Amino acid sequence: MSLKPRQVDFSSTWGAIRETIRGVITLDHVPRTAWNDRFSDVYSLCVAYPEPLADRLYAETKQYLIDHVAKLLNKVQEDGEQNLVKNYFLYWSQYSVGSQYLHSLYLYLNQQHIKTQKLSDAEIIYGGSESSSSSGGDQMEIGELALQVWQSNMIAPLGSRLVKLLLEAIDQDRAGQPPKIPIEAVRGTILSFVEVQSYRKKGQLQLYQELFEETFLNSSGEHFKRDAARLLQERDVSLYMEQVKAKIEEELFRTRRFLHHTSLAKLANRCETHMVAEHLQFLYSECQNMVKYERKGDLSNMYDLLKSVPNALVVLVDTVFDHIKSQGLAAIHNLQGDSLHINFVENLLAVYKKYKALIQEVFKSDQNFMGALDKACNSVINHRPNDGRSPCRSPELLAKYCDTLLKKSSKGITEAEVDEKLTESITIFKYIDDKDVFQKFYSRSLAKRLIHQQTQSMDAEEAMINRLKQACGYEFTSKLHRMFTDMSVSADLNNKFNAFLKQDNVDLGINFGIYVLQAGAWPLGQAVVTPFALPQQLEESVLMFESFYHNRFNGRKLTWLHHLCQAELKLGYLKKPYVVTVQTFQMAILLLFENANVLSCKEIRESLQLNSDQFKRHAVSLVESKLLLSDTDEIDENDTNFRLNMDYSNKRTKFRITAAIQKETPHEVEQTMNSVEEDRKMYLQAAIVRIMKSRKVLKHNLLIQEVYAQSKVSFAPSVQLIKKCIESLIDKQYIERTPHSSEEYSYVA
Repeated sequence: MSLKPRQVDFSSTWGAIRETIRGVITLDHVPRTAWNDRFSDVYSLCVAYPEPLADRLYAETKQYLIDHVAKLLNKVQEDGEQNLVKNYFLYWSQYSVGSQYLHSLYLYLNQQHIKTQKLSDAEIIYGGSESSSSSGGDQMEIGELALQVWQSNMIAPLGSRLVKLLLEAIDQDRAGQPPKIPIEAVRGTILSFVEVQSYRKKGQLQLYQELFEETFLNSSGEHFKRDAARLLQERDVSLYMEQVKAKIEEELFRTRRFLHHTSLAKLANRCETHMVAEHLQFLYSECQNMVKYERKGDLSNMYDLLKSVPNALVVLVDTVFDHIKSQGLAAIHNLQGDSLHINFVENLLAVYKKYKALIQEVFKSDQNFMGALDKACNSVINHRPNDGRSPCRSPELLAKYCDTLLKKSSKGITEAEVDEKLTESITIFKYIDDKDVFQKFYSRSLAKRLIHQQTQSMDAEEAMINRLKQACGYEFTSKLHRMFTDMSVSADLNNKFNAFLKQDNVDLGINFGIYVLQAGAWPLGQAVVTPFALPQQLEESVLMFESFYHNRFNGRKLTWLHHLCQAELKLGYLKKPYVVTVQTFQMAILLLFENANVLSCKEIRESLQLNSDQFKRHAVSLVESKLLLSDTDEIDENDTNFRLNMDYSNKRTKFRITAAIQKETPHEVEQTMNSVEEDRKMYLQAAIVRIMKSRKVLKHNLLIQEVYAQSKVSFAPSVQLIKKCIESLIDKQYIERTPHSSEEYSYVA
């Protein structure tokens, strides 16, 4: 075959091409040699000399396709309406494949003639030469042309009749009747409306949507309305929801079987609109009972139906919130006794775990319901009894719960269980608004555990502090970390003190250990130091340590907190020796009996210079433990005498006088709360000064908003408290009201 342009007889060449086109378009047998010759003929016509014959070839091919489709139209209709869809699908299946082969046969015409014309069109649009589009600007590639001819000459005249028959077939399928039209013919016909425009770069679904989909959706909508009306007659919400869910699944399955995939969401939307959105009040009527009795199956069905309807979940979410809140409040209502803090935390955790699991299972961890759980837990945990007049006790009770777990006294529980419970307690902690109150109580209990060596595990203590740091940041736990540091520094200091004594050959006669604690880190109330005259046995040790410490740290002041100290005494006056752990003041009282068997209250008090409260508390604890005997039932400082109990006996040779470490009294709780209140004022004042220093001038409401935003990490301040702090800073001349507005403040540099 020569590639040079040559003169070609169009009529004879077209005759041969036309015969091959007939075989291709009807999927008849076309020999390979005939295919190759026609391929060459198309090329020859496109490059013919002296004038290319491509446009004439295009026009003849188009006319042939129009005539061929006209014949097919007659064949499709010749068997009547009942076979219209079946015949249409048969000839479309043949024609659509044939048109692809035809497209390949005309490859040269498509690529070298038609595509160059399309490029010329683009040049015209973007400002190219108009002469470049002298002819053929509206020509389509042959495969596209074949589809366009089918659309214009087959679908256009038959469209409405086909759609009517297709909808009837789908309705028969819905009714469970045997199909009159084969399923593949229904599906193939519907998808032909898409395939016939598949060559388009935009709007490929236009014919499908306008001719079939819109009519189908409207017809389906009417069907759903009728179905909903029928199901509503049963007036059973549970059954209605089950049947609607089944209906949606059935319709989606049918849509996947017959329609284009883009119709899935639209059909589901129609079904939800007519069977769910239009009957929300009916569904809501049973919502309260479903949540109240936690009917998981019904709730899951309701969630599945409502989640796709805009704003339909609001009522269900609110109902779940109210239920969780009421269950939470019921779980902590009227709790009393020594295990109040344990029951409080564990009951709340049980409620939290239960409803978190329910939301994960039933509502697929939907954020709306997780938000309702958070909101309900926040409301319960920060609940203030007596209509908000009483303070919230959650921070205090959670701190006590942690203290119970971390103390040595927590028996019958493994380290792994302690760790798990402490990890879970952070869940409650995160919901607490007044985190600064928790911090105060926690730091007080931590101080007692560290000083009195009651910690179960230092690793557990550190892990808990790290959890709090993760939840609230380093600033929140900085004092707790410093307390730990003080303990390790004190251990090192004791070693150095012992080395110092050894070096100077000093024997104190007792084992003497101290903790040197930073005043700013420990919540020990150093301002109220108990008056106390040291027993002679301790004087040398105290003086030696002070000398050692001041030599190493010049300028530091030591304040002895004797009321927090404890000692081990060996009792050698009884039938067998005992070792007893007592508080310092108890030890001092007992040491006075080394030289006397009987002492009066007055003598003891004068010797030790203790105040009345401290003396009574410790004297009573020694009498109750039966180490001392009193000659009166009630201790009277003027008349009561004490004597050693020479007949004392105990099964254990080593024991502790438990009254040495008091439980937290209501007075101490009140002191802690007052301390928190003072800290809050200082924190808020510092925040106000910081904000005003950076902003210079600020409106009242904006200042309150910024202060609240900075404070909410630790606590939720009231507007009243912020206002008091602003007034206090105005009095101190840190800020002032601007001359032109009483609702605006400026920073005083």
